[in-house]
Amino acid sequence: MQGFNKYYPPDFDPQKHGSLNAYRGKHALGDRARKLDQGILIVRFELPFNIWCGTCNNHIGMGVRYNAEKKKIGNYYSTPIYSFRCKCHLCDGWFEIQTDPKNTRYVVVSGARQKDEEWDPAENGGFAVHETDPNQGPVDPLAALEKSTDAQNYMNNVQIPRLEALQNLSDHYSADPYAHSLRVRKRFREQKKVDKAREEADERIKSTYGLPETLALTAEDEEMKAKAREQWEQARQALEERESAKRRRIGAEIAVMPSASTSKLLARSAPARASGSSGGDAVSALRAKILGNTAKQGASLASLGRMKPPDTRGVRALVKKA
Repeated sequence: MQGFNKYYPPDFDPQKHGSLNAYRGKHALGDRARKLDQGILIVRFELPFNIWCGTCNNHIGMGVRYNAEKKKIGNYYSTPIYSFRCKCHLCDGWFEIQTDPKNTRYVVVSGARQKDEEWDPAENGGFAVHETDPNQGPVDPLAALEKSTDAQNYMNNVQIPRLEALQNLSDHYSADPYAHSLRVRKRFREQKKVDKAREEADERIKSTYGLPETLALTAEDEEMKAKAREQWEQARQALEERESAKRRRIGAEIAVMPSASTSKLLARSAPARASGSSGGDAVSALRAKILGNTAKQGASLASLGRMKPPDTRGVRALVKKA
């Protein structure tokens, strides 16, 4: 385990030495900075491509790491150009690789040769590296438009859906489960209260009208209310039609009943007329008046649509008194 404590000698003076590295005469980077006075820093460098060593002619695969001497040798505009000088691990030969900011790549300068494995970014959904040579001819506008259209389609069909999927996945894993649970339980409690109130209302209706306990009542909503209103209107119209037909039938029967009652009254009053001629005129007048009232009453009942037979008991009482 690496120790984090530092030993300060008795003769160490912070104002004089400043730090333990200055006291011991060493650099903070240690042995990596042994050539720092020459502008060289020892770094860990990994080969970006396959090469053949120029000294032993052996193949060195991409990804092999070396302790390379890193040195700044120039600039491309404001971008520095670095050189990496490595020693082959299979021989004593040295090879040098430099950065090429102009073409965004690495270049073998000496001591080795690169394996030709060119990769076209335009064929793999990327953008081609544009040349900055001033002597190059004009770019075809149709070809540039086609490349930009292909790049736009690739972004819309591949990149954007992938980014959205990654964003949804990130939201899923970074979401607070307690907040989701709290929201779901709150919604469940509210729905439970609504269901309980509806069950109580259904029980009151069933107990009021004596409905079976197993009868399932339909929940009230606008669609069911409209359907029930339509059925009520149809039932009301059918009831009015039946009542109208019944009134017409009763009116026709009442129109026939006064003539039959009149004939019966005349037959019963015949012995009374034979008993005396003095009271015959009064009885006839009274009979005519009763018949007229009976006819008026029958007409009023026919208009109201109610079936009430004429009151013949009063007529009989009057005839007997006469």
